[in-house]
Amino acid sequence: MPAPGELHADPAWDAIDLLSDVHLHAAMPRTFEVWRRHLLTTPADAVLMLGDLFEVWVGDDARFDGFEKACADVLREAAAKRVLGFLPGNRDFLVGDTLLRECGVMRLQDPTLLQAWGQRLLLTHGDALCLADTAYQQFRSQVRGEEWQGQFLALPLAERQAAARAMRDASAAHQAGMPPDQWADVDAAAAADWLAQAGTDCMVHGHTHRPAVHALPGGRRRHVLGDWDLDGPHPRALALRLTRAGLATLDLAHA
Repeated sequence: MPAPGELHADPAWDAIDLLSDVHLHAAMPRTFEVWRRHLLTTPADAVLMLGDLFEVWVGDDARFDGFEKACADVLREAAAKRVLGFLPGNRDFLVGDTLLRECGVMRLQDPTLLQAWGQRLLLTHGDALCLADTAYQQFRSQVRGEEWQGQFLALPLAERQAAARAMRDASAAHQAGMPPDQWADVDAAAAADWLAQAGTDCMVHGHTHRPAVHALPGGRRRHVLGDWDLDGPHPRALALRLTRAGLATLDLAHA
């Protein structure tokens, strides 16, 4: 396990919202609106976004125009009201410090150990634990490297956007070729090992789009966040809220 970051909640806080896999995209205006409204009106003291906030992010120079600017404007407005944290996913690992700094969003390491009101939760996007998907793990290792990222970000913005569309289409075609229950899932033994190393028994992650609570070896458990889609035939937008009483599910699609 990579050395985890640590986030200590302010003891005066009452609630922390956890969400992931919103997959913000210009073609999904209803999803954007529910996300915008939640960030601006939630009673939570902090909102932690655990990866794949964006369907794709090709570099912080995209923040000046169009849909990306609208997203940055929401983050900036929400950060003036409450603490925002962002942890990169497999779709938006190119979100840079420039965007986060300008929008007032705190970068979270993957994983991050959240400590709040005597509770310890290990937060991660989850893709690093899908060990059975060896092709993806090789791809992940490549694109998370400084050399690949430097070369990609040196390309013109339009060229990066075209490449991202091609990768997105290829990923969608790959997923369409198999039922969701055959997609690679988090390796239970690896997840339990991460928790043991972090000294906690509770993990929260996204990535797999299979919201549930899973038992792990040693009495540990992992809470899986769901993906958001308010523009398709099956509206969904699940999040978790952490309070002194523990974790509770928020169904924002039917709020």
